[in-house]
Amino acid sequence: MFLPPGFDQHSIVTTLGTMVYYTADISPWVTDDRANLPTLVFLHGFGGGSSAYEWSKVYPAFASEYRILAPDLIGWGRSEHPERQYKVDDYITTIIEFLEQTCDGAVTVVASSLTAAIVIRAAIARPELFRALILTAPAGLSDFGKDYTRSFFAQLVSTPVLDRVLYSTGIAASWGIRNFLEQRQFAKADRIFPEIVEAYLESAQQPNAEYAALSFVRGDLSFDLALYIAQLTVPTAIIWGKRSQFTEPEIGHRLAALNPQAIRALQVIDDVGLTPQLELPAVSIALIRRFLDLLK
Repeated sequence: MFLPPGFDQHSIVTTLGTMVYYTADISPWVTDDRANLPTLVFLHGFGGGSSAYEWSKVYPAFASEYRILAPDLIGWGRSEHPERQYKVDDYITTIIEFLEQTCDGAVTVVASSLTAAIVIRAAIARPELFRALILTAPAGLSDFGKDYTRSFFAQLVSTPVLDRVLYSTGIAASWGIRNFLEQRQFAKADRIFPEIVEAYLESAQQPNAEYAALSFVRGDLSFDLALYIAQLTVPTAIIWGKRSQFTEPEIGHRLAALNPQAIRALQVIDDVGLTPQLELPAVSIALIRRFLDLLK
């Protein structure tokens, strides 16, 4: 398991099963006043082998000032993997349940990609749970009427039996993980260190991990965020990698323009892909700090 020093594993029970999360509660983070720290929640995106590891190069930088919570979402990492065809409502529900069970009052949530888009919908449904949102490339993958489910890969993975073969031989293999990271998440392949591939592979090879991953690549979790974002009232800031594949920054600008009252800032980062938190973690930390001040 890939955890930063001082972080330990805990869990809660949601309606879909046990959700594992990681928090700083051992040395060097133990202090007498930790109970009074504000909470900062980090939520990972979706893809072959996704997990809370995605934010593990970022969240330790805030552990002295915040109570950090970084869960593996249901179906990913070390959380429970129910055998089901996952839908957006599954994640809206379990994210809300996680916040209700682990947090007292409104908190700031940092989230990425499709999960970030789902968090926007959770914040629309339950705004009292959210103090602020800091999001990287929040896109529903079918934004402004673009239907991801019609793509060749989504159609291919929707084929019974073939979907499991593709998962076991491609998505849950080292070469498939590296290819996914190179093609989908990173702007520069030389930033993909062996540890990153190993962490994604560990998550992808958990029992029944294919159910959530295949729901994602089939497009079962995709939606048009443009239909919802005007309803958001929680103060929000957005980070977008200029070289994000399939979710280019223009989508972010169009989404932000639909709700300038809630979306206070959008920062595009040059020479980075979909996950700046892994590719350029120091830059991500600096921007999150700036936005934490902006959204107070």
